[in-house]
Amino acid sequence: KYVEALGKAMQKEYEAIYKAGLTLQVDCPDLAMGRHTKFKDGSLADFRAAAAVHVRVMNEALVNVPADRTRMHVCWGNYPGPHHMDVPLADIIDIVLDAKPKYLSIEACNPGHAHEWEVFENIKWPAGKVIMPGVLDTTTSHIEHPKLIAQRLMNYVRFVGASNVIACTDCGFSTAAGAMNVPTEIVYAKLQSMVKGARIAGELAAKEA
Repeated sequence: KYVEALGKAMQKEYEAIYKAGLTLQVDCPDLAMGRHTKFKDGSLADFRAAAAVHVRVMNEALVNVPADRTRMHVCWGNYPGPHHMDVPLADIIDIVLDAKPKYLSIEACNPGHAHEWEVFENIKWPAGKVIMPGVLDTTTSHIEHPKLIAQRLMNYVRFVGASNVIACTDCGFSTAAGAMNVPTEIVYAKLQSMVKGARIAGELAAKEA
């Protein structure tokens, strides 16, 4: 009841953002981080059931917002912890892909999830969906090499197609007021590297097409 009431309340805000000409992003840590926080003592089945309800309610709240004007970010928590209790992407991907937003942003380069591009080998990619894999770690000042970024992007390109992949960061660089895990000048250096890496990946994809 509470979640459904919340969805109806958020619908007004979602539609206001869309009508203002902006692209709406819905952040959904509940679909991933929720497993090792709120549902840490529950079963995977219970967590999946709750996640499915959240996706259904979100889709209902987005009924009047076009899919191509919406992004969804799925997150396991933007903090420099061990993350050894994170739910595997393979355990939630079917529920995540039921969500309406065209653009799906996921953590994809940190040590706990960098391997999960393999998940996309075994799923049928939905028509009209675009994956936005994180190719920059937002919790470290290490600047990723453009070739590494290109390699990460190509792992997805080879499974879902170049037109369905957009480079992204793992999460936000400052997800809470006053938080600054990475100095601003390094953030921009990382973003510059991402642009260069995406350009390399585009060239590789063209050669492999």
